[in-house]
Amino acid sequence: MKRFFTLAALIPAPALAGFDRPIPQPQTDVAEFWFFVGSVALIAALVAVQMLVSRR
Repeated sequence: MKRFFTLAALIPAPALAGFDRPIPQPQTDVAEFWFFVGSVALIAALVAVQMLVSRR
């Protein structure tokens, strides 16, 4: 059982040795534009739902 835990502890070491964490990229102008479009569409949908619900 002791060998199993030793082997289990050593197996992931080589696999993790070559891993580099990804570096986040800065947000582009195109991404900001589409986020703005999505935000406006979400607000418009919320207003439309509020109008439909308030008529009842």
